[in-house]
This record gives sequence, C-alpha cells and structure tokens, in this order.
Amino acid sequence: QVQLVESGGGLVQAGGSLRLSCAASERTFRTVAMGWFRQAPGKEREIVAAISWSGGGAFYADSVKGRFTISRDAAKNTVYMQMNSLKLEDTAVYYCAAGMGVYYVTSSYKYWGQGTQVTVSS
Repeated sequence: QVQLVESGGGLVQAGGSLRLSCAASERTFRTVAMGWFRQAPGKEREIVAAISWSGGGAFYADSVKGRFTISRDAAKNTVYMQMNSLKLEDTAVYYCAAGMGVYYVTSSYKYWGQGTQVTVSS
C-alpha cells in the first residue's frame, strides 16, 4: 500500500506562489500515476493536476492551466505542484493521490494523503 504525505501548504497573498510536495512511501511510486486534488468548503473534490507514471504525460484542470505545474522525482519518490499566480478561488485543502490507472481519470486514484490547507488572501 502506498502512503502519501503532503507538505508545503500555507497562507499566501493573491498573486503569490506555493510549492506542494507529496512524498510516497513505496518504490512502487515509480509505476503509479500521481495526482493533486482539492476540495473547497461546500464544494466537491476536484482534480487539479495529474502526471503519468513516467512523467511523460500531464493533465491540468482548465482553472489552473498556465499557473500550476506538476512534476515528479522518481529518485525521491516525490511529486510536486508549483502553484503560481494564486487566486482567492484556489483556497482549498489539497490532496495528493496515487493510482494504477490512467492518470487523467479520477477513478484511477486509490491512495490518498491527509491533505494540506492552501489559503489565498486578498
């Protein structure tokens, strides 16, 4: 079973940047798709970005395209999400997830981190 630990959340002003990290416990990390999801108060969880096991494919939600970048470091069993030009509407709990299926399909994800809060202020 893959265990995931997120870090890097916090409070930032609109227009600022944050980088989220997600460390995986297993070497199988190298063969699974990884994704970042978020859930804002009163809203359903949504996929934000995802990356294939090889790192060769990436998906972004329309709301973050051009602002967020997902990447992975196989040597460190870690996936990152660089978030730039943050907006108030990016405020949410961000979750890292791992799965064996197609990286841009939300049902592929079976393992979840505990979540990290990102708050964007005006």
